[in-house]
Parts: sequence; structure tokens; C-alpha cells
Amino acid sequence: MLRVGSNAACMACRNLVSTNMGVRFRIPLQKLHPLSRAIHHRYSNNTNPQRPPHRTAARYFTSMSRLPMRSPKPPPGSGGRGHQQQRNFWVARLAARLLKLRYILLGTAVGGGYTAKKTYEEWKDMLPDFSEYNWVIPDFVWELSEQIDLDKLAKALPEIEEIAKLLPDLDKIGENFTFIKSLLSSETSGDPPLKATDSSAAATQDSSDKQYKKSSDKEKIDQLQEELLRTQLKYQRMLERLEKENKELRKVVLQKDDKGIHQRKVKKSLIDLYSEVLDILSDYDSNYNTQDHLPRVVVVGDQSAGKTSVLEMIAQARIFPRGSGEMMTRSPVKVTLSEGPHHVALFKDSGREFDLTKEEDLAALRHEIELRMRKSVKEGQTVSSETISLSVKGPGIQRMVLVDLPGVISTVTTGMASDTKETIFSISKAYMQNPNAIILCIQDGSVDAERSIVTDLVSQMDPQGKRTIFVLTKVDLAEKNLASPSRIQQIVEGKLFPMKALGYFAVVTGRGSSSESIDSIKDYEEDFFQNSRLLRDGMLKAHQVTTKNLSLAVSDCFWKMVRESVEQQADVFKASRFNLETEWKNNYPRLRELDRNELYEKAKNEILDEVISLSQVTPQHWESILQKKLWERVSTHVIENIYLPAAQTMDSGTFNTTVDIKLKQWTDKQLPHKALEVAWETLQEEFARFMAEYRGKDQDDIFDKLKEAVKDESIKRHKWNERAMDSLRVIQHNALEDRSITDKPQWDAAIQFMEETLQSRLKDTESVINDMVGPDWKQRWLNWKNRTPEQHIRNETKNELERLLKLHDDHTAYLANDEVTTVRKNLEGRGVEVDPVLIKDTWHQLYRRHFLKNALSHCNLCKRGFYYYQRHFVDSELECNDVVLFWRIQRMLVITANTLRQQLTNTEVRRLEKNVKEVLDDFGEDLEKKGQLITGRRVQLAEDLKKVREIQEKLEAFIEALHKEK
Repeated sequence: MLRVGSNAACMACRNLVSTNMGVRFRIPLQKLHPLSRAIHHRYSNNTNPQRPPHRTAARYFTSMSRLPMRSPKPPPGSGGRGHQQQRNFWVARLAARLLKLRYILLGTAVGGGYTAKKTYEEWKDMLPDFSEYNWVIPDFVWELSEQIDLDKLAKALPEIEEIAKLLPDLDKIGENFTFIKSLLSSETSGDPPLKATDSSAAATQDSSDKQYKKSSDKEKIDQLQEELLRTQLKYQRMLERLEKENKELRKVVLQKDDKGIHQRKVKKSLIDLYSEVLDILSDYDSNYNTQDHLPRVVVVGDQSAGKTSVLEMIAQARIFPRGSGEMMTRSPVKVTLSEGPHHVALFKDSGREFDLTKEEDLAALRHEIELRMRKSVKEGQTVSSETISLSVKGPGIQRMVLVDLPGVISTVTTGMASDTKETIFSISKAYMQNPNAIILCIQDGSVDAERSIVTDLVSQMDPQGKRTIFVLTKVDLAEKNLASPSRIQQIVEGKLFPMKALGYFAVVTGRGSSSESIDSIKDYEEDFFQNSRLLRDGMLKAHQVTTKNLSLAVSDCFWKMVRESVEQQADVFKASRFNLETEWKNNYPRLRELDRNELYEKAKNEILDEVISLSQVTPQHWESILQKKLWERVSTHVIENIYLPAAQTMDSGTFNTTVDIKLKQWTDKQLPHKALEVAWETLQEEFARFMAEYRGKDQDDIFDKLKEAVKDESIKRHKWNERAMDSLRVIQHNALEDRSITDKPQWDAAIQFMEETLQSRLKDTESVINDMVGPDWKQRWLNWKNRTPEQHIRNETKNELERLLKLHDDHTAYLANDEVTTVRKNLEGRGVEVDPVLIKDTWHQLYRRHFLKNALSHCNLCKRGFYYYQRHFVDSELECNDVVLFWRIQRMLVITANTLRQQLTNTEVRRLEKNVKEVLDDFGEDLEKKGQLITGRRVQLAEDLKKVREIQEKLEAFIEALHKEK
């Protein structure tokens, strides 16, 4: 009997402990009474004289139906035999009584054993399934368990009587609850509190009714409630101590890298697989909108309602930035909670682990979250829809995925964008409209319920409350400030707000200080509810309070939603994948499915190959291009500012002096800069030419925009080595100082260079004059063109000035004022009104043509003048100082081109290649930039295909792991 009763007591204890694991707290009153009392009560109240007690017992216990019957009564007058029979009768009667007691004991044992077994099975079903953690225990532990002598272990354990002494008097608790139940039933129905089965029970009931008056009944109830709370808190502390020990043990086991420990499974747990799917979906942008239909816990609430504090209590760490009254959550933060050996946090795109047990790491984590939030907010905005992904692991943390959203505001304050309120509403609705999202609605209990904004928003998104969990925060302040505590009861019972919810919870998240630790907040919350009259008076149920119970309830709801919806979402992605693959086969049958990153890598390799090709350009090609471009750049200055002014002096000494002075000034100020500009432009043109040639070799035109951007950015970043300018200036100055032409080929080359230059200038001058005077008679006749009035005046002026040049072949470069007057009067005599400025302008071009023609004639004479130059003969007709000038210019061009070529091939090409690599690396890290430069339906289709395949594969892996966990 003691064994059965002890087992029943243990079962009752385990039932109390299970209340702290998310099950609603209750004490089964009927199971707390010993079964033997009920059977004895049944026998003692049997009023049927025709059915003896042992037959009544046999009715209920069929296995004991064959009982000894009494002997018949002896006839009178039997004498001594009658006395002997009379004595035998009393012996038989005494034996029957003893047998009756045995049957009662046996029936009690059988019934108690059956009840205990049934109760054990019920409690066993309510316990969570820990089979998923079998892999954590090493194989050698199971092998060791088989070798343990269980008999010795059982002897080492304390006796059941010692354990029973530690437990409360369950019979007394059962009697008290029976009494309370009878009082409540009597108040509601008006019937007697208990029904007696016989006269003795009725007498007992009457005496109890007289004994307990109304005042004593209330005191009794209060006393029982206090005893119940003490018992609950006692077992709750025991449970917390066991959980703490369990955390330490699990930490040691998970850290043990030995037999049977699969680290890969630890890294890829069930919640981690699910979180990876959500991370991919957060980056997935397509027209299917299926990414919003996977479950996650969406945390919404008014600003400063305590959303962040509730999340921190669930995560068991102060991980979020905090501020007094200001908006801190500026973008959605996805927090993946999972169990692990260490209490750490890490971002999706970072390998750094933050140790949440160290205050410096916590501060660094909060600072990093704040930086990421501010970085995600665009200029001119206050909040952002960009999601920050964070994972938190630690022993004993419930597995789930939560999204903390910016707090809902009612008014836009100074410093906020004008659309901040609407933006927060749109972000919240976007997350809550997911039909599989669990809405964790946070309401501040310290303010009036009528001021809440978020409850109306949640009611719109989930009118039936099928996926909403309501949380009332700051209950300690609410109890202190509210005059009517029953208002809190109305809130947690769902009678005050129009919104509906799956469950209602009341929590306390500290005293409002940001320096409080999680452990101190837990202790404060436990102390508050232990002494709170809200719980003592029955306004709050035990399962509705503390963040621990909230965390368990949210986790259960989350996984229930996941199991119900994940396979349906996997089917949706299968259909999406089929549609995308069909579209690709129809539109791009011969192309590989390269996404944006793969295309970028391909383009990057092509661009680097083109840059490397620059180093393969021959020196002759570089020098030829540089010399030609440099002369095109400086030829105008040489002719207009050096040669013509010096040549028009008509004096050999003056010519050389003027040339030397002007060359020196040109070299000091302009020539090196012009040379470096030419070299840089040549490098750019060659780079562009190679890219264009590469593009023509069956290359993909999808890279054109990227290559152009890389080229422009690389050129923009490239800075020519300034130290090369000084050395180049010295080289050019020395080259121009040399006047000694050593051989006839150099002389002939200088003359050829001079002829080509002068002929080119003469051609340009003729073209200018023709534009000034208009078409001649042949063009007018053939093309039916006429001169304009201005061209007619120009033509008459030209004719008059040409007559002047014929008369004065050695005329200077400038007209005298009296000559200008004479020309103007001659034209007026023919009826042509002309401005003196026009006369001078026309004279400039005519004299330039006249001078260039004479220079070309002199150049032909100098072809045979090398002999005189070499012998230093002085002959006015063969003074070829202009040939020497052009030789000096030509030699400077050759030497400068050679110097620039060396600098290009040895330094600048490598620096350009380095710049291109840096630009490509920068573009590769900038997702927005890549999206702008590599575009098109083909790219987007490949991106969608890759994402959908990845999502489908990870969903299938998650579903497989989910089925294994079941």
C-alpha cells in the first residue's frame, strides 16, 4: 500500500513540475485521494441487508468473486452441540470480517495501481519528446549504461519513504480542494455542498456546514491559495535549478568533440536550416511573392511599449540598442534563436561571434546593430525596410525566428521624415499580411489601453485572432498605477480590446534601467508575481505570466505553424521553378544559366585579359602613336607662336634668338604637360581599342555597359606620376638645345617634315580663304550656288589685297594704317563698303598663304643646302635656319615619344591594371552597382532560377529534417 501511495505521490509531484513547462497549472483533485477511502466509504454505507459487504466488493472485483459463504443458522434444542456450533459461528464470523478486510486491501491495491498507471501514461504524453537529442549523447554513454549494475544503483538511491517526506501532504491538499469545489458548487446551484449517500454522511455534512461560516470560509480559501502559490513557486525554483544544471550539462556535451558527436549536425540544426531559407527569401525579389508565406514570429507594438525588452528576455541577452523615448529600431531585425553550447550572436554576412556573456561584446553588438540600421536608412528617410539578419545561440534557448519591427507611432516629430508614420505602417502590414506569420502584439500596460494604436492594426490583419499572441508588458507599473486591477484581468482575458488572440500573457521586463542584467530582471519578475495580488486573487493564471511561459508558448505556436505550412510552400516553389525553367528553354536554349555574379566574374576575366594585352603592344607602335598625337597637339603652337613670328623677322640672327627664347618658354611651361596629356590619352585610346576588338570576337553584348563603366572609373582614378614631368622637361630641353644635324638623311628627314607641315598649313589656309570668299565661278555654275553679301565683300577685299601683295612681294606681316585706308577707299570707289577690321582679317589669311608658299619654295632650295650648312658657309639664299628648327622639333618629338613609351610600358600600364582590378573589386562588392551594370531579362531569369532552386533544395532538406524530428 505504501508503494502504491508513494508512486501516486511521485506522479502528483511530476504533474506539478510539468506546469512550469508550458502546461496549464491544475491539480487533479480526484486523483489525489486514496482509492481505499472511496471503497471503504462505499462498503460502510451499504444499506442493503440482502447483499453482504463481501458480495458488494465482489461485484467490483470480478477476479475475487468466489468468496466463502456463511454457515446456516443451527436449529434450536441442539444442546452442547449448539454451544459448539455457537462458538464456531463466532469464529466463522470473525474470519469473515478478516477476509473482508483482506479483500478491501487487495481491491485498494489493484485499483490504486491501475489509477497510478493511467495517470503515469497521461503525464508521460504531456512531457516533451527528447528523442531528437539522442545524437548529442556519445555512443560510449549507451555502452556504459548497459554495463551499470542497476541493482546497486537502486540501493544507492534514497528510499521512497524519504522522498515522500519531502512532498506536501497531498491528501490534505485534495481535501481542501474538494471543500473549495463544494463551496463553489453550492453558491452557483443552491444545492447542498456535498451529497451524502447515507445518514452518517448527511450528519457529517450538516456539522461541517455549521462549523464553517462565511468569514472563516474566505480565510480558508485565502490560506489554501497562498499554500498553492508557495507550492508552485517551490517547484518552479526546483525546475529552474534543474534547468540550470541541464544547461551546464548540455554545454559540456556539445563542447565534447569525441565519439558520437557530429559537429556538422550541431552547425546545421533544424532552426538553422529554416533560417537559411528565410535569409534567401529576404533577398529574393520576383513577381511570385511567395517569400512572404513562410512562418516567422512578427513582433509589433507601439513605440516604447517594450518590444525590444521582450525579445531580449526571450534571447536571454541585452542585444539591442536602447534609448529613452527615441526611436531605436529603424529597420526590421530578424533574430534566429537556437540552442548551442555557447551563448553567442553573429550576423548573417559576418564571421565574427559576439560572446553574450561578456559586457564588452554586448556593447560592440549593440553598436554594430545601430550602425547597420543607420546605414540601411536612405538619405532623407527615418526608417528602412531592409532586413538585418542576426542569429543568437545558447543553452536552453527556445528555437524560433522572430522579426522585430519599428514601433508604431501616432505623430511625426521634428527630425523625422514626413512619411515615417506611413512607412512604418506599410512595413508592419507587409510582414503581418503573411497568412502564416505569428503576430506577437506587445501592449504597454502602464498606459491607458485606449491610447494603443497597434491593436487596431493587428485586428485588421488578423480579425479572427487565429495567429495572434497578445503580451501585456510593464504589469508592475500597471498594478501600481491602476485604481481597478480588474482592468488588467479584462485585458488578459480579451474583453477590453476588440482584437482577438490565441493567448494572452502578462510579463515584467525589469525596472526600466538599461544597465539591468537578464538574471536580475528574471529575479525581479519572479518576485513580483510571487507577491502580486493579481495572481493571488486569481485575476491572472499561472500559465499566463513570466517571459519563460511566453517563450515556450510562442515557440510551440511557431513550430505548429511551420509544420502545417512548409510543405505547401515547397510545392509552390516547385511550380515556380518549372515555369522559370520552361521560359529559359524557350528563350535562351543555347546559353548557360549564369546569374549576375557568374556573369560579372566572366566579364571581370575578359576585362583583365584586355588590360594584360596592353603590355603586349610593341615599342614601335607606342612611339609612332605618341609622336603623331604629340605633334597634332603642339603643331599649332609651333607654327603660330614660334616659327611664323621668327621667320617673319627676315633676319637670321633675330630668327635664331626668337626661336631659342620661345622654345625655352614653351619647354618650361607647356610642353611637358602637353606630352603627359598625350601619353595618358594614348593609353586610354589603346585600352578602349583592345576592349572594342575583344568585344567584336563573338563576345556577349551584355557586358558593354559594365566595361564602359570600368574603363571610365579606372581612368578617373588613374593619376600620372608627377615625378616623371620633371625628368621629361629636362630631356625635352636638352633635345631642343641641340642644333647639329650630323648626316644627310637627318637633313632630308627634317626637310620632308617641314614640307609636310607647311603643306598641311597651306591647305588649311586655302580652305579658310575659300570659306571667306564663297564659291568661285566654276562652283557657282556647276552647283548653282551664289555668294552671300558678306562673301561678296570678302571677295572684293581679297582681290584688292592680292594686287597689293603683287606690288610688294616682300611685304611685312602687318598692314600699315595708311595702307588700310587706301584699300578701303579703293573699295568704296567700286561701291563696296568695308570695315577696317575685315580688311585686316582678310590680309592675315592672304599673307599667311603668301608666306607659306614662299616658305615651301625656300624648303625646296634647302634640299641641296646640307653641304653649305655642314661647312658653315653663309649664303643668304641658302640660310636654312627654318630647316634646323624643324629638325630640332622633330628630334624632340622622337625623344619625348621614346621617353613616354618607356614610362607607359614600365609603370603606367601596370598602374592602370591595378586600378582596373580595384574598380572591379569595388563593383563586385556593390550589389546595387552590379544590378545597374548587368541588366536584362536574361539576367533576371537566371537570378530567379538560382534563387528558386536554392530555396527548394533547402526547403526539402528542412522538411526531411523536420520529419526525422517527428
